[in-house]
Amino acid sequence: MKTALAALWVAFLVSIPLWMTNQYLLHILVVTGIFIVAATSLNLLLGYTGQLSLGHVAFFGVGAYATSLVSLGFSVELAPGIVLALDPKPVWCGMLAALVVAGGFGWFIGRISFRVRGAYFVIVSISFAEVMRLVALNWVELTQGPMALNNIPPLTLWLPGIGEHAFWRKPENYWLVLAVALASYVLVHRLVHSRAGRAMIALRENEPLATSVGIDVTGYLVLTTVVSAAMAGAAGALYAHYVRIVDPDVFLFTYTVTMVIMVITGGKGTLAGPVVGGLIFGLLPEALRAAAIQPEVQWIVYGVLMVLVLYFLPAGIVPAARQWRERRRRAPATARVSA
Repeated sequence: MKTALAALWVAFLVSIPLWMTNQYLLHILVVTGIFIVAATSLNLLLGYTGQLSLGHVAFFGVGAYATSLVSLGFSVELAPGIVLALDPKPVWCGMLAALVVAGGFGWFIGRISFRVRGAYFVIVSISFAEVMRLVALNWVELTQGPMALNNIPPLTLWLPGIGEHAFWRKPENYWLVLAVALASYVLVHRLVHSRAGRAMIALRENEPLATSVGIDVTGYLVLTTVVSAAMAGAAGALYAHYVRIVDPDVFLFTYTVTMVIMVITGGKGTLAGPVVGGLIFGLLPEALRAAAIQPEVQWIVYGVLMVLVLYFLPAGIVPAARQWRERRRRAPATARVSA
């Protein structure tokens, strides 16, 4: 039954560009899908290991800049007489570079911050995001600084029977983002239900006990950070090739807050939580704007709704729905016992 419902849900999502004529709404869905991938990567850290990353946008931005620079090419003088240059490469090389560079930074941040506990990872992640923003803003020779990297090529893939195909149109980008989101979901599902996933959940629930039974806490935390950072880098690469312009604002703290909102309200530590939270709080601002409310009132309503969700559903929407379904399932059995 679950498999059939999942297949129907996926089929519905795939069919959206076939009947949706409003290209602006399709654009909103594409951007929302990109941030759902980023929120899923954050949920891997926050939901399954209990580590809050308030600088997660750094990996998103690193992925965006890495794929842009590889796709456009660059030439930068590192020292007198020492020039680092790279000719423009195919876009798929840029996507791979985004995964590798973001994952490498995730390994570095994990190694230096998980040797200690407490708020150190939060501090290191915020500092890392701010350093990356300043580098993007001031290293003008490489990143163009506030002038931004523009004319970034769209993703180009070889398709059977078609050949080289560039993803220019919104429906094509929607299906691309949907495919990446489904792949991210499957990856997290497989990881969470593996031995590594059980170790992650164990250290989230009781780290001293997990250490006492021989779980390499630091090793699993670093592994989780690498996978999470690579996924966020992939989301950043999708964003760069979709909007085709990247500037230092991609490292803004607001994007991290958006990811955290999606994870917390949807239900951290659940596979569907970031998806549900992303759809609700990704599309809600557009719904409020369509209601012709003043901009100030829009964000007040947005904040009030978020507070109400957290007040009445402190565990998130998905866990609350599961509890309600379990109560409905147990109600007939309880009634029969009473009778």
